[in-house]
Amino acid sequence: MINLLPPQQKEELREEEKLRLILILEIVILAFLISLTLILSSIRTNILSQVQIQKIFLEQREKEFKSTKFQELEKRIGDYNSILSELDSFYDRNLNLTEILEKTSKTLPAGTYLTTFNFNLLTSQISLSGFCPNREILLEFKKNLEQEEKFEKVYFPPSNWVIPTDINFSASFQIKR
Repeated sequence: MINLLPPQQKEELREEEKLRLILILEIVILAFLISLTLILSSIRTNILSQVQIQKIFLEQREKEFKSTKFQELEKRIGDYNSILSELDSFYDRNLNLTEILEKTSKTLPAGTYLTTFNFNLLTSQISLSGFCPNREILLEFKKNLEQEEKFEKVYFPPSNWVIPTDINFSASFQIKR
């Protein structure tokens, strides 16, 4: 097709076409911005409504926690905690005699045995007597007792060291608390 329009009119048509194109682009951008604003406002409204719902749930839970059943449960837990702390302090104050017997028996060298074992609860003092084949083994037993961290003030009377073999010994020590 041949265009017989004068150049000035051709220029005006081009300008008109450009204006229409700019106008269309402005309308599209404006429509995009309006739809984006509407989408963001609906998301904001949705989030605000969810926050309100969660606030209501929180208020209901707080009411439940303030109820008498919850307070009774808290009181029972407090009572059990105090009982458990009393039991713990009771067991901490008392000595475990089985553990002491086990530690004492572990310190005995081969060939040595005990004939008596006395324990005084008030003073935490242990007195024992037994048989040992010779002085070297008795000295080893004394060192073993002294090295045990639960025992202190280990005492072997001088009469134990007089006889070189077949010794009927006696000893005493205290238990650290």
